[in-house]
Amino acid sequence: MNPLLPRSFFMADGEAHVFPDGRLYMVGSTDTSGSPDYCGSVHHIWSTDDPLLEHWVDHGPVFENSAEKPGIPWAPGVPLYAPDMICKDGRYYLYMCGANAFEAVASADRPEGPYGDVHRIEGADGDGIDPAVFVDDDGSAYFFWGQFHLRGARLKDNMYELDMTTFTDNILTEQLHGFHEGSSLRKFGGRYYMVFTDISRGRATCMSYAVADSPLGPYKKGGVLVDNIYCDPATWNDHGSIERFKGRTFVFYHRSSQNSGTSRRMCAEPITILPDGSIPEVPMTSAGASGPLDAFSEIDASLACRMKGSLYIAPDPLSPGRELLTRCGGGNWLEAWAEYRPVNFGTGAHKLTVNISGRGAVILMTERDGRIGRAAVDNDSPAPVELYLEKNPEGIQTMWLLFEGSDMEVRSFRFE
Repeated sequence: MNPLLPRSFFMADGEAHVFPDGRLYMVGSTDTSGSPDYCGSVHHIWSTDDPLLEHWVDHGPVFENSAEKPGIPWAPGVPLYAPDMICKDGRYYLYMCGANAFEAVASADRPEGPYGDVHRIEGADGDGIDPAVFVDDDGSAYFFWGQFHLRGARLKDNMYELDMTTFTDNILTEQLHGFHEGSSLRKFGGRYYMVFTDISRGRATCMSYAVADSPLGPYKKGGVLVDNIYCDPATWNDHGSIERFKGRTFVFYHRSSQNSGTSRRMCAEPITILPDGSIPEVPMTSAGASGPLDAFSEIDASLACRMKGSLYIAPDPLSPGRELLTRCGGGNWLEAWAEYRPVNFGTGAHKLTVNISGRGAVILMTERDGRIGRAAVDNDSPAPVELYLEKNPEGIQTMWLLFEGSDMEVRSFRFE
């Protein structure tokens, strides 16, 4: 289910790795709901053994760089931006960066930490953000960093010094690849896949990939993996990784919420690497790795994977810890909608009940049946509104709730 983590936790820039114990571990930057600033002062690590990515363990703050606990001695209190982590020779390394472009690494005996023994990455510290680390099959480790143009070099055995004789600049560039930031490297089928934030569609909402025969390139751009456009009116960037876990390959990415570019949450979608090495683009979904939403169970309206118009996901003031879809409405119903993908309608549904407040109308449209129901809304507080459907949607397909009116709020819906 997307998002992956509890609604009280906001993670962006997620790096997912399967470590020797077989669990999938994920680290990322930590946003704060309602804050206008990117990222915070702590890194959390989460892990799962669930092939559907539904059940996660929070291993707590594993590193902090606040004014009170300055984990980065030469940059105390600087917010922690996108991290990465790796296992090499039985030890775990957490790579970090910050708003002033510091680059650092801490290490631990276990993937969940605690992490200490902090070092600068000489040659990269102060030169850019977004570290990425990769250990090849022969044990060689590589470090990548930078924004707008990607730099990389081989790491020495101590995992914090760079062998600058291998330094390579312009591995990816904005001009040739659309590279904005956020590199992440994996190897599948003998090919090296560099995943990155791509700005070539006008905003940095895409995660794309490029392929090479060696870690430092040269790389040829493949295509877009996932685009988080329409996840929120204020969305700006995307950043994540790809990883193979329990026989499936996933793209991990973030999407915004709460009408903010800085209240981001981790999501995942299954992807397919074709025999020729290419990876088709996948859409954002509500279900992620866990399978279609059940139309006949109550569906949380905040599971919308895409929205158009002024709609966004916001905290529910009537139910702490829950969220709703707010500011639903507009003059043109085709320009005010929320998408749910995919939904399993089984052998057919005949009625939709929406828990909604406000004034206007709610409309149902499905992928194969088109517009099949409309009902007026005139509720001062949340109340059920029933739509009797003109057609009976069947099977697994995408659906949309569309809105006429102004500033309605939707909490949930269910089919019969």
